[in-house]
Amino acid sequence: SDVRVEPNYLRTVVAPLRDPKVGGVTCLYVSTQDKTFTQHLQSVGMISDFYPGILVARQLDGIKFALGQTIVTTRSHLAGFGGYEAIENRPADDLLVGRLIAEQGFQVELLPYAVKTVPDCDSMKDLFVKRLRWMTVMRHMRPWGHIGLAFTQGLPWCLAVALTHSAGMGFAYVGAYLGFRVLISWLIGAWGLRQIGLWKKMPLIIMWDATAFLIWLLTFGRSSIRWRNVDYQIREGMLVPVVQAPIQHSSQ
Repeated sequence: SDVRVEPNYLRTVVAPLRDPKVGGVTCLYVSTQDKTFTQHLQSVGMISDFYPGILVARQLDGIKFALGQTIVTTRSHLAGFGGYEAIENRPADDLLVGRLIAEQGFQVELLPYAVKTVPDCDSMKDLFVKRLRWMTVMRHMRPWGHIGLAFTQGLPWCLAVALTHSAGMGFAYVGAYLGFRVLISWLIGAWGLRQIGLWKKMPLIIMWDATAFLIWLLTFGRSSIRWRNVDYQIREGMLVPVVQAPIQHSSQ
């Protein structure tokens, strides 16, 4: 397993289910054993990009998804959306569980609690492929929201202003972009998740934003992902394995 929890974990995550309005419980997760450059970059991406998106979603529309490291619900709520058969061969089944619970009229609770995870990306290629897979799935699950990410891409917008306007305005935009990105990352990582030594990783924010923007662009027109060495097509919300045509050997 790549998840580490505290002794009070089960007691903490099941407690909200005492409220009949709550149908599911989930929580954030943090990596605590980052050693390589890639692992540090991934953590910066989670803290500066992924988690802020989750908190904005909670503020605007409530939590209508779950995060795979912790999904807690009851047997009756699971049966309410058709059980595990309803999410078989579906992309992002963890997010889907939360959505299906919310569609039954129940709340999905995001706890102020974080489990610890072991880094799962050993190279930039691993990180790139993982992020590309995730973003491709999100484009199919939330197409309009995925397009709307264009307005959250601070780095390319700042560069566009710097190239088309005066130096003063360019510096102002870039300065504001860097200031807000560092502030958000610090509030979530250092203040919210109690991450130590986060300031040392702040320079990686720019590299992460550039990588994330490139991956976002690559997802448009893409409908295939690779998961555990198997290629899948996403068709009408389902994962369809790509069957390789057999190699024809010519007879001699």
